[in-house]
Amino acid sequence: MFPKVFKVISTNDVKVIVGTRIGRHGEVSATETKPYITWQIVADDPQLQLSGKPCTNFTAIQIDCYHSTDAGIEQLAVAVRAALDAARVANRVVIDARDTETRLYRVGLQADFIGL
Repeated sequence: MFPKVFKVISTNDVKVIVGTRIGRHGEVSATETKPYITWQIVADDPQLQLSGKPCTNFTAIQIDCYHSTDAGIEQLAVAVRAALDAARVANRVVIDARDTETRLYRVGLQADFIGL
């Protein structure tokens, strides 16, 4: 139900870029240094069974990467995706845009945490 997203994506390659600037609930402080990552639960589906409580959960997580440069956002998104792949977490890019207000580049990945 509450997968260890921070643990999975906090690899050395990601930490080199964002340090520990990874915020749960889809937000970080407005004064946070850039680049950074936010994540939030999009959906949770307990795997129900007739013989007892759910054996595991299928939790969809959205991970949003923010960076001030186009090259930087690509490097960050690739590092996050590599961390998810190494943990065998299925993932896909769902957003690739630039915020009109902050002018930050954003890549959003949706990741399927199953029983993690």
